[in-house]
Amino acid sequence: MSYKHKQTFGLIVGTRNIFSATIAQSSRSLMLATLDRLGYGCVVLPTEATPTGCVETYADAQLCAQLFDQQRHHIDGIIVLLPNFGDEVSIVTTLTASRLLRVPILVQACDDDNSKVDVHSRRDAFCGKISVCNALYQRGIPFTDTSYHTQPIEGEDFERDLHRFAAVCRVVNGLRRARIGAIGVRPAGFQTVRVSEKLLQASGITVVPVDLSEIIFAAQRLAGSDEVAKKTSAIKAYGSIPSRIGDDKVVRQAQFGVAVEHWLAANDIDAAAIQCWDSLEKNFGCAACVTMSMLGERLLPCACEVDVAGAVAMYALMLASGAPAALLDWNNNFAQDRNKCVCTHCGNYPRSFMQTTPEISTLDVLGTQLGHEDTFGAVKGAVAPGPFSFFRISTDDVAGRIKGYVGEGQLTADAYGMDGGIAVTQVDNLQRLLKFI
Repeated sequence: MSYKHKQTFGLIVGTRNIFSATIAQSSRSLMLATLDRLGYGCVVLPTEATPTGCVETYADAQLCAQLFDQQRHHIDGIIVLLPNFGDEVSIVTTLTASRLLRVPILVQACDDDNSKVDVHSRRDAFCGKISVCNALYQRGIPFTDTSYHTQPIEGEDFERDLHRFAAVCRVVNGLRRARIGAIGVRPAGFQTVRVSEKLLQASGITVVPVDLSEIIFAAQRLAGSDEVAKKTSAIKAYGSIPSRIGDDKVVRQAQFGVAVEHWLAANDIDAAAIQCWDSLEKNFGCAACVTMSMLGERLLPCACEVDVAGAVAMYALMLASGAPAALLDWNNNFAQDRNKCVCTHCGNYPRSFMQTTPEISTLDVLGTQLGHEDTFGAVKGAVAPGPFSFFRISTDDVAGRIKGYVGEGQLTADAYGMDGGIAVTQVDNLQRLLKFI
């Protein structure tokens, strides 16, 4: 996926013969230096390939399109740079002829300097950007805009926009070829996690299922292996395990974790949804939480209850942020504060979400039914305060589309007397959001 390698952008530098080619060439050099400084690769026509070193004519567009087509497997997104009023026809021709219309496109236009608007120095990129974007719209080509209509390449605004565009590229390219593991079947009591694999597949998301029994038997065959010994040590170092928990429980959890990792690697899985309620506890004697938490910390998100749609949303958030994602339930009201609620889950949060070193012990709610002997593996603790983004999708089979919601809020430092993984949250207009949900 895109986040696993250095991201590379195709660069189209637009110009028109009535404007200064020297200005265009200097902006080209500045853009290349900026991309290199920020750690991004670039595919761009050599300066000697066209008369101006830019894309201005139909012939220039064909050359640039050929280059992009040859490098299509390396290009994560395309930047359209407008140092001046670029030729919109040649830019659109480059995009359509390169057959790279499925990658994200960023349109950047440079500022004019008020003291340099004579006939030899003016840019007119302000007007040119309107023309280029209109041409893209006419062809049905989506694009990403910058924060300001025009802005300097060397400014902090464009640097933020570029990093945001890189995140857009990671999400778009990652989801279009995502492989989501479905380990087990969803619990009978959780119809809310039902999902249409066909609708996901239409967007490029493949669901790869496996029977939970295959993972359990694979885990049993791993007994006594060096891999399990290493995983046991890793679990003990991952959190604080109460003395009442016997080593045999940790070893069993390690066996399950190694078996899951083997299957994920063998099937090139990007995110997973695991059956955790309650076959695993009854038939193997452990919970799935710490395995999911540790995988999430390694940027391989895992959702509970075979919540495939949840795993897809977690993967998108991880691609966007480059940081671990967690699965939380909107779970409890917080007294009478209608913009606050308590988000929680049994204990699958990645460790980096926690305020302090988490406790790894037994499931609280499920443990009351299945017994604490067979429910070790929950990662418990209060989530650290700070800003957070939330995202959720579902498949609307009747309407034949994928739906969702996205937003931002704050994880607060409020105390709450509930066990498990606890996050008191504050979200503006929470009641409106809940009505939509």
